[in-house]
Amino acid sequence: MPVLSGRDPAAVRAAARQLAEGELVAFATETVYGLGARADDDAAVARIYAAKGRPAGHPLIVHVADIAAARWFATDLNDVAQRLVAAFWPGPLTLIVPRAAGRAAAAAGGQDSIGLRMPAHPVALALLREAAVLGVAGVAAPSANRFGRVSPTTAAHVAHEFGPALMVLDGGACGIGIESAIVDCTRARPALLRPGQLGRRQIEAALGTALAAPDATSPRASGTLASHYAPSAPVRLFDGAAPPPGAAGAGGVVGVYSRLSPAEGAAWMHRAMPAEAAKVAHELFAVLRDFDAAGVSAIWVQRPPPDPAWDGVRDRLQRAAA
Repeated sequence: MPVLSGRDPAAVRAAARQLAEGELVAFATETVYGLGARADDDAAVARIYAAKGRPAGHPLIVHVADIAAARWFATDLNDVAQRLVAAFWPGPLTLIVPRAAGRAAAAAGGQDSIGLRMPAHPVALALLREAAVLGVAGVAAPSANRFGRVSPTTAAHVAHEFGPALMVLDGGACGIGIESAIVDCTRARPALLRPGQLGRRQIEAALGTALAAPDATSPRASGTLASHYAPSAPVRLFDGAAPPPGAAGAGGVVGVYSRLSPAEGAAWMHRAMPAEAAKVAHELFAVLRDFDAAGVSAIWVQRPPPDPAWDGVRDRLQRAAA
Protein backbone atom coordinates (compact mmCIF):
# COMPACT_ATOMS: atom_id res chain seq x y z
CA MET A 1 0.00 0.00 0.00
CA PRO A 2 1.26 3.51 -0.63
CA VAL A 3 2.16 6.05 2.02
CA LEU A 4 -0.97 8.23 2.32
CA SER A 5 -1.17 11.88 3.28
CA GLY A 6 -2.63 12.40 6.73
CA ARG A 7 -3.90 15.76 5.53
CA ASP A 8 -6.23 14.04 3.05
CA PRO A 9 -9.61 13.32 4.70
CA ALA A 10 -10.21 10.43 2.28
CA ALA A 11 -6.92 8.85 3.33
CA VAL A 12 -7.82 9.24 7.02
CA ARG A 13 -11.19 7.58 6.38
CA ALA A 14 -9.50 4.72 4.50
CA ALA A 15 -7.08 4.21 7.39
CA ALA A 16 -9.96 4.25 9.89
CA ARG A 17 -11.79 1.58 7.88
CA GLN A 18 -8.62 -0.51 7.87
CA LEU A 19 -8.47 -0.30 11.65
CA ALA A 20 -12.18 -1.09 12.01
CA GLU A 21 -11.65 -4.24 9.93
CA GLY A 22 -8.91 -5.45 12.27
CA GLU A 23 -5.94 -4.55 10.05
CA LEU A 24 -2.77 -2.61 10.88
CA VAL A 25 -2.13 1.06 10.12
CA ALA A 26 0.99 3.09 10.90
CA PHE A 27 0.40 6.73 11.69
CA ALA A 28 2.14 9.88 12.85
CA THR A 29 2.00 11.13 16.42
CA GLU A 30 3.91 14.02 17.97
CA THR A 31 6.32 11.57 19.63
CA VAL A 32 7.11 8.80 17.08
CA TYR A 33 5.14 6.90 14.43
CA GLY A 34 2.89 4.20 15.86
CA LEU A 35 1.90 0.79 14.49
CA GLY A 36 -1.79 0.64 15.27
CA ALA A 37 -4.62 -1.88 15.58
CA ARG A 38 -7.98 -1.59 17.28
CA ALA A 39 -7.34 -2.19 20.96
CA ASP A 40 -10.68 -3.90 21.60
CA ASP A 41 -9.84 -6.77 19.21
CA ASP A 42 -7.26 -9.18 20.61
CA ALA A 43 -6.78 -10.83 17.21
CA ALA A 44 -5.99 -7.46 15.63
CA VAL A 45 -3.56 -6.64 18.45
CA ALA A 46 -1.85 -10.00 17.88
CA ARG A 47 -0.97 -8.75 14.39
CA ILE A 48 1.06 -5.94 15.98
CA TYR A 49 3.05 -8.39 18.08
CA ALA A 50 3.66 -10.61 15.05
CA ALA A 51 4.70 -7.74 12.76
CA LYS A 52 7.12 -6.30 15.30
CA GLY A 53 8.42 -9.60 16.65
CA ARG A 54 7.42 -8.30 20.08
CA PRO A 55 6.90 -10.59 23.09
CA ALA A 56 3.16 -10.95 23.73
CA GLY A 57 3.59 -10.13 27.43
CA HIS A 58 5.15 -6.73 26.73
CA PRO A 59 2.23 -4.27 26.93
CA LEU A 60 1.22 -1.68 24.37
CA ILE A 61 -0.04 1.88 24.78
CA VAL A 62 -3.67 2.48 23.78
CA HIS A 63 -4.32 5.80 22.05
CA VAL A 64 -7.70 7.41 22.63
CA ALA A 65 -9.54 10.35 21.08
CA ASP A 66 -11.02 11.73 24.30
CA ILE A 67 -11.48 11.18 28.01
CA ALA A 68 -14.71 9.23 27.46
CA ALA A 69 -12.75 6.62 25.49
CA ALA A 70 -10.13 6.48 28.25
CA ARG A 71 -12.87 5.77 30.78
CA TRP A 72 -14.14 2.90 28.61
CA PHE A 73 -10.82 1.09 29.01
CA ALA A 74 -10.27 1.94 32.68
CA THR A 75 -12.10 0.93 35.84
CA ASP A 76 -11.00 4.16 37.49
CA LEU A 77 -9.32 7.44 36.62
CA ASN A 78 -8.31 8.52 40.10
CA ASP A 79 -7.42 12.03 41.23
CA VAL A 80 -3.79 11.66 40.14
CA ALA A 81 -4.78 10.51 36.65
CA GLN A 82 -7.35 13.29 36.30
CA ARG A 83 -4.82 15.96 37.29
CA LEU A 84 -2.36 14.69 34.71
CA VAL A 85 -5.05 14.49 32.03
CA ALA A 86 -6.01 18.11 32.75
CA ALA A 87 -2.38 19.24 32.63
CA PHE A 88 -0.95 17.27 29.71
CA TRP A 89 -3.61 15.70 27.44
CA PRO A 90 -3.59 15.75 24.54
CA GLY A 91 0.16 15.35 24.68
CA PRO A 92 3.19 13.12 25.23
CA LEU A 93 2.13 11.47 28.49
CA THR A 94 0.91 7.90 29.01
CA LEU A 95 -1.00 7.00 32.17
CA ILE A 96 -1.03 3.47 33.60
CA VAL A 97 -4.46 2.94 35.17
CA PRO A 98 -6.56 -0.06 36.31
CA ARG A 99 -7.99 -1.89 33.29
CA ALA A 100 -11.67 -2.64 32.88
CA ALA A 101 -12.31 -6.39 32.96
CA GLY A 102 -12.67 -8.02 29.58
CA ARG A 103 -11.27 -5.06 27.64
CA ALA A 104 -7.96 -4.86 25.72
CA ALA A 105 -6.36 -7.81 27.51
CA ALA A 106 -3.91 -8.46 24.66
CA ALA A 107 -2.94 -4.80 24.40
CA ALA A 108 -2.27 -4.76 28.15
CA GLY A 109 0.02 -7.78 27.90
CA GLY A 110 -2.37 -9.69 30.16
CA GLN A 111 -1.97 -7.25 33.07
CA ASP A 112 -4.86 -5.79 35.05
CA SER A 113 -3.57 -2.30 34.23
CA ILE A 114 -3.44 -0.49 30.89
CA GLY A 115 -1.47 2.40 29.41
CA LEU A 116 -3.59 5.19 27.88
CA ARG A 117 -2.60 8.31 25.93
CA MET A 118 -4.37 11.02 23.97
CA PRO A 119 -1.87 12.17 21.31
CA ALA A 120 -1.59 15.82 20.28
CA HIS A 121 -0.75 15.28 16.60
CA PRO A 122 -3.59 16.38 14.27
CA VAL A 123 -3.22 13.31 12.06
CA ALA A 124 -3.37 10.93 15.01
CA LEU A 125 -6.40 12.70 16.47
CA ALA A 126 -8.20 12.78 13.12
CA LEU A 127 -7.61 9.05 12.69
CA LEU A 128 -8.77 8.23 16.22
CA ARG A 129 -11.94 10.30 15.83
CA GLU A 130 -12.75 8.80 12.44
CA ALA A 131 -12.14 5.30 13.78
CA ALA A 132 -14.36 6.00 16.78
CA VAL A 133 -17.24 6.74 14.41
CA LEU A 134 -16.75 3.19 13.10
CA GLY A 135 -16.86 1.70 16.58
CA VAL A 136 -13.13 1.61 17.39
CA ALA A 137 -12.85 2.65 21.04
CA GLY A 138 -9.07 3.09 20.96
CA VAL A 139 -5.98 2.13 18.99
CA ALA A 140 -3.13 0.12 20.48
CA ALA A 141 0.05 1.48 18.92
CA PRO A 142 3.65 0.85 19.90
CA SER A 143 6.38 2.44 17.79
CA ALA A 144 6.26 1.32 14.16
CA ASN A 145 9.56 -0.57 14.05
CA ARG A 146 10.88 -4.05 14.69
CA PHE A 147 11.01 -4.85 18.39
CA GLY A 148 13.94 -3.31 20.24
CA ARG A 149 15.13 -1.27 17.27
CA VAL A 150 15.25 2.48 16.64
CA SER A 151 11.84 4.15 16.68
CA PRO A 152 10.64 5.83 13.45
CA THR A 153 10.08 9.58 13.26
CA THR A 154 9.12 9.84 9.56
CA ALA A 155 6.82 7.88 7.25
CA ALA A 156 9.89 6.90 5.21
CA HIS A 157 11.40 5.22 8.29
CA VAL A 158 8.24 3.11 8.67
CA ALA A 159 8.09 2.20 4.98
CA HIS A 160 11.75 1.15 5.09
CA GLU A 161 11.05 -1.00 8.16
CA PHE A 162 7.94 -2.83 6.94
CA GLY A 163 7.79 -2.39 3.16
CA PRO A 164 4.84 -1.53 0.92
CA ALA A 165 2.32 -3.96 2.46
CA LEU A 166 1.66 -1.67 5.44
CA MET A 167 -0.61 1.38 5.16
CA VAL A 168 1.20 4.45 6.53
CA LEU A 169 -0.60 7.69 7.30
CA ASP A 170 2.03 10.41 6.80
CA GLY A 171 2.01 13.38 9.14
CA GLY A 172 5.52 14.65 8.45
CA ALA A 173 8.49 14.41 10.79
CA CYS A 174 7.49 13.93 14.43
CA GLY A 175 7.85 17.13 16.40
CA ILE A 176 9.11 15.60 19.66
CA GLY A 177 11.03 12.57 18.39
CA ILE A 178 11.10 10.32 21.49
CA GLU A 179 8.29 8.34 23.06
CA SER A 180 5.91 9.62 25.72
CA ALA A 181 6.65 9.75 29.41
CA ILE A 182 4.83 7.03 31.37
CA VAL A 183 3.38 7.52 34.87
CA ASP A 184 1.94 4.66 36.92
CA CYS A 185 -1.30 5.88 38.51
CA THR A 186 -2.37 2.53 39.96
CA ARG A 187 -0.87 3.06 43.41
CA ALA A 188 -1.26 5.60 46.20
CA ARG A 189 1.99 7.29 45.17
CA PRO A 190 2.40 7.68 41.39
CA ALA A 191 5.68 6.57 39.83
CA LEU A 192 7.56 7.71 36.74
CA LEU A 193 8.20 4.54 34.74
CA ARG A 194 9.73 6.22 31.67
CA PRO A 195 10.81 9.84 31.13
CA GLY A 196 10.01 11.62 27.89
CA GLN A 197 9.88 15.22 26.75
CA LEU A 198 7.89 15.74 29.92
CA GLY A 199 10.32 15.42 32.78
CA ARG A 200 9.95 14.56 36.43
CA ARG A 201 9.88 18.23 37.50
CA GLN A 202 7.03 19.16 35.16
CA ILE A 203 4.92 16.19 36.19
CA GLU A 204 5.57 16.72 39.89
CA ALA A 205 4.66 20.40 39.54
CA ALA A 206 1.31 19.42 38.03
CA LEU A 207 0.65 16.90 40.79
CA GLY A 208 1.98 18.93 43.70
CA THR A 209 3.77 15.84 45.00
CA ALA A 210 6.94 13.85 44.37
CA LEU A 211 6.92 10.89 42.03
CA ALA A 212 8.15 7.52 43.21
CA ALA A 213 10.75 5.48 41.35
CA PRO A 214 9.70 2.23 39.65
CA ASP A 215 10.35 -0.97 41.55
CA ALA A 216 9.84 -4.70 41.16
CA THR A 217 6.11 -4.37 41.78
CA SER A 218 5.56 -1.73 39.06
CA PRO A 219 3.43 -2.73 36.08
CA ARG A 220 5.29 -3.73 32.95
CA ALA A 221 5.30 -0.77 30.58
CA SER A 222 6.14 -0.14 26.96
CA GLY A 223 9.75 0.74 26.13
CA THR A 224 11.20 0.07 29.57
CA LEU A 225 13.33 -3.01 28.88
CA ALA A 226 17.03 -2.58 29.63
CA SER A 227 17.98 -2.94 25.95
CA HIS A 228 15.85 -0.98 23.52
CA TYR A 229 15.94 1.70 20.79
CA ALA A 230 19.08 0.09 19.34
CA PRO A 231 20.46 0.58 15.81
CA SER A 232 22.35 -2.20 14.03
CA ALA A 233 25.75 -0.67 14.87
CA PRO A 234 26.72 -0.89 18.54
CA VAL A 235 26.19 2.33 20.50
CA ARG A 236 28.79 3.56 22.99
CA LEU A 237 28.56 6.63 25.24
CA PHE A 238 31.54 8.81 26.11
CA ASP A 239 32.32 11.68 28.45
CA GLY A 240 34.43 14.69 27.56
CA ALA A 241 34.94 16.30 24.19
CA ALA A 242 35.84 13.27 22.08
CA PRO A 243 35.61 9.47 22.02
CA PRO A 244 38.46 7.70 23.81
CA PRO A 245 41.73 6.95 21.98
CA GLY A 246 41.37 3.93 19.75
CA ALA A 247 37.61 4.32 19.39
CA ALA A 248 37.99 4.57 15.63
CA GLY A 249 39.97 1.33 15.63
CA ALA A 250 40.45 -0.61 12.42
CA GLY A 251 36.84 -1.52 11.87
CA GLY A 252 35.95 1.16 9.35
CA VAL A 253 34.22 4.50 9.74
CA VAL A 254 32.76 5.31 13.17
CA GLY A 255 29.76 7.57 13.69
CA VAL A 256 30.15 10.28 16.30
CA TYR A 257 27.25 12.37 17.63
CA SER A 258 28.65 15.04 19.92
CA ARG A 259 28.44 18.66 20.91
CA LEU A 260 32.10 19.20 19.94
CA SER A 261 33.72 17.94 16.76
CA PRO A 262 36.35 15.22 17.35
CA ALA A 263 39.89 15.72 16.16
CA GLU A 264 40.39 15.55 12.41
CA GLY A 265 42.32 12.73 10.83
CA ALA A 266 40.47 9.82 12.41
CA ALA A 267 37.88 7.80 10.52
CA TRP A 268 34.95 9.73 11.98
CA MET A 269 31.57 10.51 10.50
CA HIS A 270 30.52 13.38 12.76
CA ARG A 271 27.05 14.80 13.41
CA ALA A 272 26.83 17.90 15.58
CA MET A 273 24.65 17.47 18.66
CA PRO A 274 22.51 20.54 19.47
CA ALA A 275 22.92 22.20 22.85
CA GLU A 276 19.19 21.95 23.69
CA ALA A 277 17.67 18.68 24.90
CA ALA A 278 14.46 19.15 22.90
CA LYS A 279 16.39 19.55 19.66
CA VAL A 280 18.42 16.40 20.37
CA ALA A 281 15.24 14.44 21.16
CA HIS A 282 13.71 15.63 17.89
CA GLU A 283 16.57 14.27 15.77
CA LEU A 284 18.11 11.49 17.87
CA PHE A 285 16.47 8.47 16.27
CA ALA A 286 16.91 9.90 12.77
CA VAL A 287 20.63 10.40 13.45
CA LEU A 288 21.02 6.80 14.62
CA ARG A 289 19.21 5.58 11.50
CA ASP A 290 21.40 7.76 9.27
CA PHE A 291 24.54 6.28 10.81
CA ASP A 292 23.20 2.77 10.22
CA ALA A 293 22.37 3.63 6.61
CA ALA A 294 25.94 4.87 6.13
CA GLY A 295 27.29 1.51 7.30
CA VAL A 296 29.34 2.73 10.27
CA SER A 297 30.99 0.07 12.39
CA ALA A 298 30.06 1.72 15.71
CA ILE A 299 28.28 4.81 16.99
CA TRP A 300 29.81 6.92 19.75
CA VAL A 301 27.51 9.45 21.42
CA GLN A 302 28.56 12.15 23.86
CA ARG A 303 26.83 11.59 27.18
CA PRO A 304 24.07 14.15 27.83
CA PRO A 305 24.48 16.77 30.55
CA PRO A 306 23.15 15.83 34.02
CA ASP A 307 20.36 18.42 33.84
CA PRO A 308 16.87 16.85 34.28
CA ALA A 309 15.81 18.34 30.94
CA TRP A 310 17.92 15.62 29.33
CA ASP A 311 16.35 12.68 31.21
CA GLY A 312 14.31 11.44 28.21
CA VAL A 313 17.29 11.55 25.85
CA ARG A 314 19.56 9.97 28.45
CA ASP A 315 17.09 7.13 29.00
CA ARG A 316 16.92 6.32 25.27
CA LEU A 317 20.70 6.42 24.87
CA GLN A 318 21.36 4.21 27.88
CA ARG A 319 18.93 1.59 26.57
CA ALA A 320 20.38 1.83 23.04
CA ALA A 321 23.84 1.23 24.48
CA ALA A 322 22.81 -1.57 26.86
